[in-house]
Amino acid sequence: MDKRITQLLAQEEKRQRETINLIPSENYASKQVRNLVGSIFANKYSEGYPGRRYYQGNTIVDQVENLAVERAKKLFGVPHANVQPYSGSPANSAVLFVLCDTESTIMGMELASGGHLTHGHPGITFSGKYFNSVQFGTDKSGLIDYDAVGRLAKKVKPKVMIIGTTAYPLILDWQKFAQIANSVGAYLVADIAHVAGLVVSGVYPNPVPYAHIITTTTHKSLRGPRGAIVMVTDKGIAKDPDLPTKIDRAVFPGLQGGPHDNTTAGIAQALYEASQASFRKYAKKIVENAKVLAKTLQNGSVELVGGGTDSHLILVDLSPQGLSGNVVSEAMEAAGIVSNRNSVPGDTSPFYPSGIRLGTPAVTTRGMGVAEMKQIGEWILSVIRHVGGEKLSNDPKERTKFLKDYRERITKDKFLKKISQDVKNLCKKFPLL
Repeated sequence: MDKRITQLLAQEEKRQRETINLIPSENYASKQVRNLVGSIFANKYSEGYPGRRYYQGNTIVDQVENLAVERAKKLFGVPHANVQPYSGSPANSAVLFVLCDTESTIMGMELASGGHLTHGHPGITFSGKYFNSVQFGTDKSGLIDYDAVGRLAKKVKPKVMIIGTTAYPLILDWQKFAQIANSVGAYLVADIAHVAGLVVSGVYPNPVPYAHIITTTTHKSLRGPRGAIVMVTDKGIAKDPDLPTKIDRAVFPGLQGGPHDNTTAGIAQALYEASQASFRKYAKKIVENAKVLAKTLQNGSVELVGGGTDSHLILVDLSPQGLSGNVVSEAMEAAGIVSNRNSVPGDTSPFYPSGIRLGTPAVTTRGMGVAEMKQIGEWILSVIRHVGGEKLSNDPKERTKFLKDYRERITKDKFLKKISQDVKNLCKKFPLL
């Protein structure tokens, strides 16, 4: 292997091994999944679908894709699944490609309240630029007002309601969303990218009985490779019997070419792993760990959006301390704890938000539990207190200069270095898979 890429690989392995990963959209795939993604399946090109390829030599790859499809259908309890989307954003784009014309109205949760870019974020995304996007938010405490969502839906009459979150820590009421969608004749699309592993394990409500279409990534709480699945439910087929065919045609040839067969193989393996009893215990532990971490932070007088968590995810509001998510997340990384800055309700900039987003799938994969969550929570509280005097300027030039200087300073900060060493010592007890 090339010397430089070998060095970078070793550095990344070291970084992952020696740091605590609290990014809720990341996880550690099993060695078996990783081996398949890096396998000889990467050599094959398989434009089309099993039995209907444009190239020869797909006899085995057809079996791989059929296996992944059947496992997805069984695990999620749906009659149709497409495992070819390259990631979550193309999966959502394929769904909108099928269901909408350019004049169609779509509804989704706004980014600042915990929604996703592909759910209609205005101006800069495919979903927000080519459709009439109407977004709903949360109240000041971070809770969804379903009555307000219903009133908005009746007013704008969306053709599609695409519902899912990237930073909403509480349970989504799929039944209420279905009632709203049904009242205006809209399609309900449930994007469960973050919580798919929790859904199939029974620790998070399943949208399958209520939604017409389900989309998910495969690498977050599902702990697979970076890919995606689009599923059509019985309810979706009842609304449009041709919906499965339309979805397949939107994925290919509508939006992409040949599937990544190595990823498809990894998805098949991940779905097998997710069907095991051990995975259900793992998913339950994810939520237990998140609740312990949330409680530890609250005991340290840190405010959480929504008042806590019902899932794998915690959203910390730093505005009461007058802190920026940039300042705290940078300091946490210097201390060996990896998170991400994140918008909280009321924020106007995703680049300079007032919150940080935390999640427990990755640390739970490593085997960490209650004691470790309490310790990690105390370290986070210490970092927040330590950087309490660091204020981010509203002036763009001053802000850019401050962050550059700040990153250099915190890499030499003795207090943060001490926590970083303690983090390394903890990580040694919980090796990566």
